[in-house]
Amino acid sequence: MKLPELRSALTGLPCDGDGPVFNAPWEAQAFAMTLALHERGMFGWNEWAVSLAAAIRDAQIAGDPDNGENYYRHWLTALANISTAKGLVTNGELLHRRHEWDDAAR
Repeated sequence: MKLPELRSALTGLPCDGDGPVFNAPWEAQAFAMTLALHERGMFGWNEWAVSLAAAIRDAQIAGDPDNGENYYRHWLTALANISTAKGLVTNGELLHRRHEWDDAAR
């Protein structure tokens, strides 16, 4: 990963001097999945930035206060959106995984 390239494409990415900052393990996992897909050539950073910006915009329209607390929720939404758009996963597969996570959490 080229951190300057990533920071340039994703200006809202929470970072410190060492790189991206995460508040929970799932945030780091979502970030890592995105990096893995990018490194496999599934999408470019500019394409990813468009997907993430759309997820943030849609959340703001729905009333998200845009205070930074939901950045990685938007990231996860963008990951699901770009993955389905690229045919990497289906909506049904994503829904199935959500149900599995919900069941495991209960």
